[in-house]
Amino acid sequence: MTTTTTRPGVETPRLRRPSWKDPRLLLGILLVAASVAGVVALVAGLDRSTEVFTARTDLTVGQRLRTEDLTVTRVRLGDAAPAYLGPGALPPDGAVVTRHVPRGELVAASAVGRPDALDRKPVAITVTEALPREAVAGARVDVWVAMPGPNPNTYLKPARLLPGAEIAEVTTTTSALGASRQTVLQVLVDDATMPQILDALGNRARISVVWNPAAR
Repeated sequence: MTTTTTRPGVETPRLRRPSWKDPRLLLGILLVAASVAGVVALVAGLDRSTEVFTARTDLTVGQRLRTEDLTVTRVRLGDAAPAYLGPGALPPDGAVVTRHVPRGELVAASAVGRPDALDRKPVAITVTEALPREAVAGARVDVWVAMPGPNPNTYLKPARLLPGAEIAEVTTTTSALGASRQTVLQVLVDDATMPQILDALGNRARISVVWNPAAR
């Protein structure tokens, strides 16, 4: 067994509490604070995401835009951020959709405008023939019109009245017994062509719609 003896006149060293005036303690505190500040600055620099609106449902041309139709998403857009609609950017007096925006897509600022900025208006066209599956809202189609001929149940040569017209909405209805099926297309028409398409509809012209994948 080992024993420890203390000689008379020799003081035993004691641990002292660190003092706030100790330069080593102050230096340690400064190093920790600098490290934390550096990490915070690094995280803030990396997180350059921006809050923008995403379409909660399909947004059709002419539809009045409401906050219920939108959801806020944080994305990294960089210099492209001003090109998209964000919270606080909606006009206080209301806005309408000027270009089809599919569900889940970021809402571009160019897809929203004032009602008087709309240069195209939707016109309902009823078709009975089957349409390709690509003929959905936002797709482009050619509208061909065959005006009634001089004799009953005859038609003149078809002419392409609306090349590359945009579909705003598609609605399909079926009769009660399922014997007949009709599809109503809301096609966007500019003011210059509006009289011609209305004349064709009013005179019961034969109207055909053809998907145009090359149109923009």
